[in-house]
Amino acid sequence: MSKQLNPKADLNQPMIYRIRLKGHLGPHWAASFAGLTLTLEENGDTLLTGPVTDQAALHGLLRKVRDLGLPLLAVTRIELGQADVSDVSPTP
Repeated sequence: MSKQLNPKADLNQPMIYRIRLKGHLGPHWAASFAGLTLTLEENGDTLLTGPVTDQAALHGLLRKVRDLGLPLLAVTRIELGQADVSDVSPTP
């Protein structure tokens, strides 16, 4: 099974990730995840969406999630051409 890199992807640019957590984070957690959009869904999940500079930064985010004690449901890399990327701009 061979995995090929997307030749159009610029590896110097941050990748966009969406991290889904079971449970709602309070608004005071937004500062802990600076640069990511925090979205509370009606089903009780929290989405953290935004640019992640590299794999080390992604692992740092996942470490923060682990320390919160909320169950991690999914980590998804979002391709720039996907239609649902409209909410990836970070909150101020």
